[in-house]
Amino acid sequence: MSEQNKAIVRRLFDELWNKGNLSVADQLFTPNYTHHDSSSPDFGHGPESERKRATLYRTAFPDLRLTIEDLIAEGDIVMARWSCHGTHKGDLNGIAPTGKPFTISGVTVARLLNGKLAEGHVNWDALGMMQQLGVVPQFAAKDQTAAKAQAAAATSSSTR
Repeated sequence: MSEQNKAIVRRLFDELWNKGNLSVADQLFTPNYTHHDSSSPDFGHGPESERKRATLYRTAFPDLRLTIEDLIAEGDIVMARWSCHGTHKGDLNGIAPTGKPFTISGVTVARLLNGKLAEGHVNWDALGMMQQLGVVPQFAAKDQTAAKAQAAAATSSSTR
Protein backbone atom coordinates (compact mmCIF):
# COMPACT_ATOMS: atom_id res chain seq x y z
CA MET A 1 0.00 0.00 0.00
CA SER A 2 2.82 2.44 0.79
CA GLU A 3 4.19 2.28 -2.77
CA GLN A 4 0.71 2.92 -4.21
CA ASN A 5 0.27 5.90 -1.89
CA LYS A 6 3.66 7.30 -2.91
CA ALA A 7 2.59 7.03 -6.57
CA ILE A 8 -0.53 9.09 -5.81
CA VAL A 9 1.55 11.82 -4.17
CA ARG A 10 3.92 11.80 -7.16
CA ARG A 11 0.88 12.36 -9.42
CA LEU A 12 -0.17 15.28 -7.24
CA PHE A 13 3.17 16.99 -7.72
CA ASP A 14 3.63 16.10 -11.37
CA GLU A 15 0.17 16.40 -12.84
CA LEU A 16 -1.66 18.96 -10.69
CA TRP A 17 1.21 21.25 -9.69
CA ASN A 18 3.80 20.94 -12.46
CA LYS A 19 1.54 20.38 -15.46
CA GLY A 20 -1.48 22.30 -14.17
CA ASN A 21 -3.87 19.45 -15.01
CA LEU A 22 -6.77 20.55 -12.79
CA SER A 23 -9.05 17.71 -13.88
CA VAL A 24 -6.84 15.20 -12.04
CA ALA A 25 -8.00 16.66 -8.69
CA ASP A 26 -11.15 14.53 -8.73
CA GLN A 27 -8.99 11.41 -9.05
CA LEU A 28 -6.55 12.45 -6.32
CA PHE A 29 -8.67 13.94 -3.50
CA THR A 30 -11.54 12.65 -1.38
CA PRO A 31 -14.72 14.79 -1.44
CA ASN A 32 -13.93 16.00 2.11
CA TYR A 33 -10.16 16.47 1.68
CA THR A 34 -8.85 18.87 4.34
CA HIS A 35 -5.79 21.04 3.73
CA HIS A 36 -3.77 22.43 6.66
CA ASP A 37 -1.42 25.23 5.57
CA SER A 38 -1.18 28.44 7.55
CA SER A 39 0.66 30.12 4.65
CA SER A 40 -2.13 29.68 2.08
CA PRO A 41 -5.71 30.93 1.86
CA ASP A 42 -8.46 28.58 3.02
CA PHE A 43 -10.27 27.37 -0.09
CA GLY A 44 -12.57 24.94 1.71
CA HIS A 45 -12.56 21.16 1.29
CA GLY A 46 -12.36 18.58 -1.46
CA PRO A 47 -11.02 18.54 -5.00
CA GLU A 48 -12.43 21.98 -5.88
CA SER A 49 -10.42 23.58 -3.06
CA GLU A 50 -7.23 22.11 -4.50
CA ARG A 51 -8.07 23.25 -8.02
CA LYS A 52 -8.45 26.78 -6.60
CA ARG A 53 -5.15 26.51 -4.70
CA ALA A 54 -3.24 25.25 -7.74
CA THR A 55 -4.83 27.94 -9.93
CA LEU A 56 -3.81 30.69 -7.49
CA TYR A 57 -0.14 29.70 -7.50
CA ARG A 58 0.09 28.63 -11.14
CA THR A 59 -1.46 31.95 -12.24
CA ALA A 60 1.03 33.90 -10.12
CA PHE A 61 3.95 31.66 -11.18
CA PRO A 62 3.25 30.20 -14.66
CA ASP A 63 6.64 28.45 -14.72
CA LEU A 64 6.08 26.90 -11.28
CA ARG A 65 8.06 23.70 -10.78
CA LEU A 66 8.01 21.44 -7.71
CA THR A 67 10.57 18.70 -7.26
CA ILE A 68 10.19 15.87 -4.75
CA GLU A 69 13.50 15.58 -2.91
CA ASP A 70 12.47 12.78 -0.51
CA LEU A 71 9.37 10.61 -0.37
CA ILE A 72 8.69 8.38 2.64
CA ALA A 73 5.59 6.31 3.26
CA GLU A 74 4.28 4.18 6.08
CA GLY A 75 0.77 2.81 6.02
CA ASP A 76 -1.66 5.54 4.97
CA ILE A 77 0.82 8.42 5.55
CA VAL A 78 3.19 9.83 2.92
CA MET A 79 5.77 12.52 3.67
CA ALA A 80 7.30 14.52 0.83
CA ARG A 81 10.20 16.92 1.25
CA TRP A 82 10.17 19.15 -1.81
CA SER A 83 11.72 22.16 -3.45
CA CYS A 84 9.97 24.69 -5.63
CA HIS A 85 10.91 27.51 -7.97
CA GLY A 86 9.14 29.91 -10.27
CA THR A 87 8.92 33.49 -11.51
CA HIS A 88 6.31 35.94 -10.23
CA LYS A 89 4.47 36.91 -13.43
CA GLY A 90 0.84 37.11 -12.24
CA ASP A 91 -1.23 38.42 -9.33
CA LEU A 92 -0.74 36.60 -6.03
CA ASN A 93 -3.64 37.47 -3.71
CA GLY A 94 -3.34 41.17 -4.52
CA ILE A 95 0.46 41.23 -4.84
CA ALA A 96 1.25 42.61 -8.30
CA PRO A 97 3.76 40.66 -10.41
CA THR A 98 7.36 41.52 -9.57
CA GLY A 99 9.03 39.51 -12.34
CA LYS A 100 11.39 38.08 -9.72
CA PRO A 101 12.28 34.40 -9.37
CA PHE A 102 12.14 32.43 -6.13
CA THR A 103 13.37 29.08 -4.85
CA ILE A 104 12.00 27.58 -1.64
CA SER A 105 11.53 24.26 0.09
CA GLY A 106 8.70 22.64 1.99
CA VAL A 107 7.28 19.49 3.51
CA THR A 108 3.93 17.83 2.89
CA VAL A 109 2.52 15.11 5.12
CA ALA A 110 -0.46 13.47 3.46
CA ARG A 111 -2.96 10.96 4.79
CA LEU A 112 -4.60 8.77 2.18
CA LEU A 113 -7.90 6.93 2.36
CA ASN A 114 -8.95 4.33 -0.22
CA GLY A 115 -6.39 5.53 -2.76
CA LYS A 116 -7.12 9.25 -2.44
CA LEU A 117 -5.67 12.13 -0.45
CA ALA A 118 -7.91 12.74 2.58
CA GLU A 119 -5.80 15.23 4.52
CA GLY A 120 -2.65 17.27 3.93
CA HIS A 121 -0.38 19.15 6.30
CA VAL A 122 1.94 21.51 4.42
CA ASN A 123 4.75 23.67 5.76
CA TRP A 124 6.81 25.78 3.35
CA ASP A 125 9.06 28.83 3.35
CA ALA A 126 6.45 31.50 2.61
CA LEU A 127 8.55 34.24 4.25
CA GLY A 128 11.56 33.30 2.14
CA MET A 129 9.44 33.44 -1.01
CA MET A 130 8.05 36.87 -0.11
CA GLN A 131 11.55 38.15 0.65
CA GLN A 132 12.86 36.84 -2.68
CA LEU A 133 9.97 38.55 -4.47
CA GLY A 134 10.91 41.79 -2.71
CA VAL A 135 7.52 42.29 -1.04
CA VAL A 136 8.86 41.69 2.50
CA PRO A 137 12.18 43.17 3.65
CA GLN A 138 15.21 40.94 4.07
CA PHE A 139 16.64 40.65 7.55
CA ALA A 140 20.03 42.33 7.27
CA ALA A 141 22.84 40.41 8.94
CA LYS A 142 24.86 43.57 9.58
CA ASP A 143 21.87 45.19 11.29
CA GLN A 144 21.58 42.18 13.58
CA THR A 145 25.32 42.36 14.32
CA ALA A 146 25.05 46.07 15.09
CA ALA A 147 22.07 45.46 17.38
CA LYS A 148 24.03 42.77 19.26
CA ALA A 149 27.00 45.11 19.64
CA GLN A 150 24.75 47.87 20.97
CA ALA A 151 23.09 45.47 23.41
CA ALA A 152 26.48 44.22 24.61
CA ALA A 153 27.71 47.80 25.06
CA ALA A 154 24.57 48.72 27.01
CA THR A 155 24.98 45.65 29.24
CA SER A 156 28.63 46.36 29.98
CA SER A 157 27.91 50.05 30.77
CA SER A 158 25.13 49.14 33.18
CA THR A 159 27.33 46.69 35.08
CA ARG A 160 30.03 49.28 35.80
